[in-house]
Amino acid sequence: MTQSVNSSRLFNASCFALITTAFSFSIRAGILPQLGADFNLTAEQLGFINSMFFLGFPISMVIGGLVYHSVGPKIIMQIAFVCHTIGIIMTIYSGGYAGLLISTFFIGIGNGCTEAACNPMIADAYSGITMNKMLNRFHMWFPGGIVVGSLISKFMTDAGMSWQSQIWVIMIPTIIYAFLFWGQAFPKPHIDGVSSIGENVKAMFTPLFLFIFFCMAFTAISEFGPQQWTGMIMSKSGASPMLILALVTGLMAVLRFFAAPIVKLLGDTGILWTASFLTAIGIYMFSTVTGPTAYLAAVIFAMGVGLFWPTMVGFVAQHVPLSGALGMSIIGGVGMLSTAIFQPFIGGWLDAETAEKAAQGLIGDELALAAGQATLSTMIAFPAILIVAFGILFFWMKGRKPSTSTVAAH
Repeated sequence: MTQSVNSSRLFNASCFALITTAFSFSIRAGILPQLGADFNLTAEQLGFINSMFFLGFPISMVIGGLVYHSVGPKIIMQIAFVCHTIGIIMTIYSGGYAGLLISTFFIGIGNGCTEAACNPMIADAYSGITMNKMLNRFHMWFPGGIVVGSLISKFMTDAGMSWQSQIWVIMIPTIIYAFLFWGQAFPKPHIDGVSSIGENVKAMFTPLFLFIFFCMAFTAISEFGPQQWTGMIMSKSGASPMLILALVTGLMAVLRFFAAPIVKLLGDTGILWTASFLTAIGIYMFSTVTGPTAYLAAVIFAMGVGLFWPTMVGFVAQHVPLSGALGMSIIGGVGMLSTAIFQPFIGGWLDAETAEKAAQGLIGDELALAAGQATLSTMIAFPAILIVAFGILFFWMKGRKPSTSTVAAH
């Protein structure tokens, strides 16, 4: 007798797996100063430790996408659990720089496996508007988990608790998702021909997929680029960086949870086009305002970037279905890689603006704010490109029927 698929339990397990990813982002970021002090690490060494996270993530996403239809999501999530567990325990007992590099890489592999398995699994379990709604609710737990993880790390740090005890917290959602996945039946891929990697690759060399591939590089950096720098820049403007982070990630979580009516009203292309305008306005405000108005900028920015990532993944699943799990993983992977690739450019812009403003006689906080806001104004180029690109996509897809070859698994 074939075991029925419990879509709700699988979805909840996926959410806890993504919370594990979010905790690994926020808690590890929160303990960086303690790691630096305990192991006498330089900022450059801490940066290399963080870079291992971003290296492991896209590698496992792409490999997971390649093997998804041959090994299935169950095995990929088992690998995720093993890598998360090794990474967490190895971090705690790392003993120094080399151990932290390796442990962070394992955690990145686990996080990438989560994306590689859960995105197509949710797409296989649901269809149409319901699929987009559930993908948005799934991705809600990344910003939501960052908020929770940041608060946990801040509370534990303020209470004088060790960084090791904070890392143990990441094991809680890890154990929960392993328990929820245990013994469950998983949905079968339901696209004819999608099990062939050749079919996947052929579908990815279509104009629509290549266009979305290009756009994903800019949606990811539009989201993650400013978030990496606004906290530091806005701290010189009289606004609280922690409150800005909480506003942005908290609102992103709420938007993703209540995405269904927005998806129904605007459709996927409408969401993407509208979001590009809001993101551009948010970054523009960050580049010009000071004090409490920065919180309004954070709200507008969050409304823009909140639905970018899950809508892009859902778009590929719905409109380029033959790209399969590999296509969804490639789209996620290019987003992560573009974030890493563009960061040195942003740093270069900041260095150049700092030199220019210093030559004008600015010093101290005034110099940092002026140079930072000038750099943010340059970042408006990212969503500006998307305004044009998603405008083209909106009219391109208008009147075109979405794929109907997918069916919901109940």
